Amino acid sequence: MTNKKIVKVALVGRTNAGKSTLINKIVGEKISIQNKKINTTQVTILGIKNINKTQLIFYDTPGSNFLKSLNKDSKNLKMYLWSGIDESDIIAYLIDVKTANIKFLNDQLNKLQEIKKKIIIVFNKIDLVSKKQILPLINQLDKNFEIDSFFTISATKNLGINYLLDYIKIFSYSSQWIFKENEITNKDDNFIIEELLRESILTYLHKEIPYNLTIKTTDFKILKNTDIKIKQKIFIKESRYKKIILGKKGEMIKKIRENAQKKMSQILNAKIHLYIEILNA
Repeated sequence: MTNKKIVKVALVGRTNAGKSTLINKIVGEKISIQNKKINTTQVTILGIKNINKTQLIFYDTPGSNFLKSLNKDSKNLKMYLWSGIDESDIIAYLIDVKTANIKFLNDQLNKLQEIKKKIIIVFNKIDLVSKKQILPLINQLDKNFEIDSFFTISATKNLGINYLLDYIKIFSYSSQWIFKENEITNKDDNFIIEELLRESILTYLHKEIPYNLTIKTTDFKILKNTDIKIKQKIFIKESRYKKIILGKKGEMIKKIRENAQKKMSQILNAKIHLYIEILNA
């Protein structure tokens, strides 16, 4: 019998509740895109955290705005969201305490309780509000729903996360690990660097450019001096976006390239030479 354990957790919550920030903090590296653009998490990304003999697997899902959506355009987002929930043992529902709306929360939690899984409520961004603002929410949610436990954290400030992980470990069970000891995500380097370029585009152009841009890495080469040469293509559905991404005299694409290059360098621990091409899809 194995002495190893696992537990799988779905990180669920409204868009911009801080799910991607939290998962990046938990695994110790950026694996999930963080941006204020609505639903920048386009697929379910797994984050893996190994603590002693226990493997914690986190599903970073698209915004829970799509739990009950009937919109055809959001069909894939809804599918990824429910897939992460179905695969998990526990649901960690993140709430941005600054924008918490009790009517929305009641609607969401009513839907989630139908699947009969443990629900942990995680209030995020507590560094931005007073405790007095959180207590009425806790009392009301505790009264209306069967919530297993409540936690308060700040993902950006790294506050309260270890307490949350220690609690989640309690629900682990004997099993062979699904991932190797040194793995922190199910996504490869190409996926991560493509997400970094997407994030850099949205950092500068989140109001002008759709979040579902297609980005493809066409070359990833380690040079003799250990620098890395990366070539990426941005596929756009409308030609007008090309001018926006390029900017006046190419100033915008230069900013985007330098921003993405810096992030890639931090992740890959090497000097990056990034080349970007914009094409019509």
